[in-house]
Amino acid sequence: MTSTRLYAGQQLRTLRRTAALNQRAMAARLGLSVSYLSQLESDERPLTAAVTAALAQHFPAALAGIEGEVPARRLAALAQALADPTVAPMPPEEIARLAEERPDVADRLIALHAAKRATEERVALAEEAMTAGVGGRLPWEAVRDWFHDAGNYVDLLDRAAEVLAGDPAARLRDLGVAIAIDADEDAPLARFDGARLTLNAALPAESRAFLIAHRVAAIAFADPIAAIVEEAPLAQPQARRLLSIGLANYAAGALVMPYRAFRAEARRVRHDIDRLSRRFGVSFEQACHRLSTLQRPGEEGIPFYFCRVDMAGNITKRHSATRLQFARFGGACPLWHVHEAVAIPDRILVQHAETPDGVRYVSMAKGLVKPSGRFARSPRRYAVALGCEATHAADFVYADAVDARGLATPIGISCRLCPRTDCDQRAFPPTDRAIAVEGEVRGVVPYRVV
Repeated sequence: MTSTRLYAGQQLRTLRRTAALNQRAMAARLGLSVSYLSQLESDERPLTAAVTAALAQHFPAALAGIEGEVPARRLAALAQALADPTVAPMPPEEIARLAEERPDVADRLIALHAAKRATEERVALAEEAMTAGVGGRLPWEAVRDWFHDAGNYVDLLDRAAEVLAGDPAARLRDLGVAIAIDADEDAPLARFDGARLTLNAALPAESRAFLIAHRVAAIAFADPIAAIVEEAPLAQPQARRLLSIGLANYAAGALVMPYRAFRAEARRVRHDIDRLSRRFGVSFEQACHRLSTLQRPGEEGIPFYFCRVDMAGNITKRHSATRLQFARFGGACPLWHVHEAVAIPDRILVQHAETPDGVRYVSMAKGLVKPSGRFARSPRRYAVALGCEATHAADFVYADAVDARGLATPIGISCRLCPRTDCDQRAFPPTDRAIAVEGEVRGVVPYRVV
């Protein structure tokens, strides 16, 4: 900690009340006793390195207000880098001391960790591409990767949408566009002719509101969207058009779930998706997706991963602000509970899992059904999953259903990339390991990974 004793009682009290926590809950989140937290709030004790490190993990924006934005962000990034399982663990007070006393060394460690993560992702992508025989990205894959590289957060659009937030229908009428309903169930979900937005009558209310917000965003933010697309490294015209639509979708989510209000409410209800859906009038999937975008610098939410999986196991949406990354080609790990959730709609499943790098996650998955509106057309069935690292379990209501310190399900990214040698669910051997085929000895699979 610093040589200057730092007292922050008032800021800690304000932070706790803003987060709607009593002293017992706040103390548990920071790993303190209630009496010690009370002494901190009463300015009887100064902040220590350990307390500062806990604040950096759970309340980085609040710590920035106490210590200053640059030191707080450096500490949070350093703590994340040194939490890598390949690095020997370091006590929080030593991490805080290193960040303060040797900021140059801390910044180099942060940069090395970022480079390591980027290298791992490039190697995984190359291995998947070679395995799948893919010579180039399809347009939708290129756009999906663009959002991934952007951290699934677009600051310019997010802030503009927050200013414009309000009733989407009223905003659209202000832009001179009328709204009509088409009773023909075979009509497109939405059709825009320049002066009128026509919506399919079979759409549920939250889908209708989102499509209206999408049109508001496409009109109101046409110039910034065009500028972003122009700068994007996308060669295919189809990819550029898809990115334009994707950016309008992103802004639509920010319109109906404005950043600060949504983040504050998410913290208050411990990221309970059903409660957030009711509060903002959005679907379960929309609320999950928005949680994965809360990465505004200095006001970050919990780092989540989010994905959507169809009945065949295809990942149709994906983003991760955590260390877990999804397979770009092929299916996901069969031990992941999202596959079971597809077959059990409207039931939330919770899983405590561990990836091969030793990082543990708590995630929820829910199977969803989008009705077709008629018997002759099959409804759309899929599942969404939202998860975070187990260190954030206290802020994730679904973690209450599992013991985040107990046994964890061993999962991987995909069979072709997973190094585990003892998995009974393995579909393919890992691409970077040799196999031994022994006719005299037979296990679950007809080979042994060596």
